[in-house]
Amino acid sequence: MILLTTDTIPGKEYSVIGLVKGSTIQSKNAIKDMGQSFKTIVGGELKSYTKMMSEARDIATERMVAEAESLGADAVIGFRYNSASIMQGAAEIMAYGTAIKFQ
Repeated sequence: MILLTTDTIPGKEYSVIGLVKGSTIQSKNAIKDMGQSFKTIVGGELKSYTKMMSEARDIATERMVAEAESLGADAVIGFRYNSASIMQGAAEIMAYGTAIKFQ
C-alpha cells in the first residue's frame, strides 16, 4: 500500500474510492503515569508517552490500510494523523486519507 501526504499524484491516472480511516485510544497504566508526572516537574522527554504515541500511530495506520485494502485501493493520498486528548493520560490517534485505485 502506498501512503502519500500529497493530495494528488502528478502523471498518474486514478479514481477516488473515498475516505478511509483508522483509530485507537491509548493510555498508560497508573503506576507508569505517576512516574511520568514527576518528570513534568524537572522537564525532559516523557519517553513512555513518546513510545505510546508511536505505537498508537502504527495501530491507527494499520487499521486505515486494512480499510483501504478491503475497498480494493492501491494507495492512500492526503494521508494525515490527528490526535485528541480523551481524558487525563489517554489519547485518540486517527490516521485518515483518500483511498484511490490506479487506472
